[in-house]
Amino acid sequence: MEIPGRDIEVDEDYNPFEHRKLAHPTSDFDTLIHLLKGSLGSGILAMPMAFMNAGLYFGLVATFLIGGICTYCVHVLVKTSHELCFRMQKPSLGFAETAEAAFLSGPPAAHKFSRLAKAMINWFLVIDLLGCCCVYIVFVSKNVKQVVDYHAEDSDWLPHDMNLRYYMVALLPLLILMNLIRNLKYLAPFSMIANLLVATGMAITFYYLFQDIPSMSERSKFAEWERLPTFFGTAIFALEGIGVVMPLENNMKTPTHFIGCPGVLNFGMFFVVSLYALVGFFGYLKFGNLTEGSITLNLPKDEVLGQCVKLMIAVAIFFTYCLQFYVPMEIIWKNVRHLFGAKKNLAEYSIRIGIIILTVCIAVAIPDLGPFISLVGAVCLSFLGLIFPAVIETVAFWDRPNGLGRFNWVLWKNTFLICFGILGFLTGSYVSILDIINGGE
Repeated sequence: MEIPGRDIEVDEDYNPFEHRKLAHPTSDFDTLIHLLKGSLGSGILAMPMAFMNAGLYFGLVATFLIGGICTYCVHVLVKTSHELCFRMQKPSLGFAETAEAAFLSGPPAAHKFSRLAKAMINWFLVIDLLGCCCVYIVFVSKNVKQVVDYHAEDSDWLPHDMNLRYYMVALLPLLILMNLIRNLKYLAPFSMIANLLVATGMAITFYYLFQDIPSMSERSKFAEWERLPTFFGTAIFALEGIGVVMPLENNMKTPTHFIGCPGVLNFGMFFVVSLYALVGFFGYLKFGNLTEGSITLNLPKDEVLGQCVKLMIAVAIFFTYCLQFYVPMEIIWKNVRHLFGAKKNLAEYSIRIGIIILTVCIAVAIPDLGPFISLVGAVCLSFLGLIFPAVIETVAFWDRPNGLGRFNWVLWKNTFLICFGILGFLTGSYVSILDIINGGE
């Protein structure tokens, strides 16, 4: 990407969206389905545990607060990307390319950091989304294991109380087969199926949650201060789908509908945040301090309906793995495909299989669901969801006339977001690592 000098003539009538040439563009509805599937992952089922670490009332308020901040940061990122597309005369920019363009078109002192900015976001995206994939493997395995263990008690041929890690390894062939699909368009049916399974599973889960509801006075209104970092890590993991935002926006037939009013993003995120708050509030209210890392693990083991929920949600999260895997694979392949000559297809499939095996190995090494979720959220999503969008906007508009607004309010606002993200990163990582070392107790 070239540095856009002030002396270069810019086409003032240039419309980036008119120059996008997409082989398989997605409609607004397809994009909404992908956005919901990218956000409605295993995180929603961990929200009761997040409320357990925050308190009933504080967790409710904080969930909507964090959800609003995350949605706002996505707006900032996409709007800045649209502005930079015009400046650079490019039809579309990904997350990392937006960062590179911001530093190249920002103040001269920032130009030399453009490639570093792009590389950092790519690395964080890869680590974040592959971390999510690892969490999904743990989640699916735990739910399937609970169902199998119940039926194995009265069976002579089913293995009873088999180690969780064997279930993770057994998922490997299925994961490899599903993730050989390379076109995002062809993943839409699986996303739809997953959404239907999640909707059905959550409806049944609410049926259990609303039975014999305890009094709210029996639950903590505010948890201990030292547990709040775990809440932050879990909540931001659950609410943040920023890794799939830019690829989805870049693949739309009508990208202006993404952040419009109401827009795909606003509609999708309002639904997601409300549902997460509802699940977290009533899940913790129902099970209290017995709340598991996934609310499905608290459902009755001896009832067919409860077992069906565990299996339906497990299948849905399995399909979500495919959507989450798409982005890191695209990033990695774009950076290494030039190393292979005529055998590009063989090389890509080999890399896909190798990365899937890596995610399974990491999941086998860290099978503690709750601390794992919090760690991924605190480490990666603090940067991707809060810090990087604020930095990108600040750099992009730093030397533009009135770019930072009256009294530099944009600078002050972004400084707050950066500090908030750093605080969440430091405290959330520390507590999550301690929990993993201590076995998640």
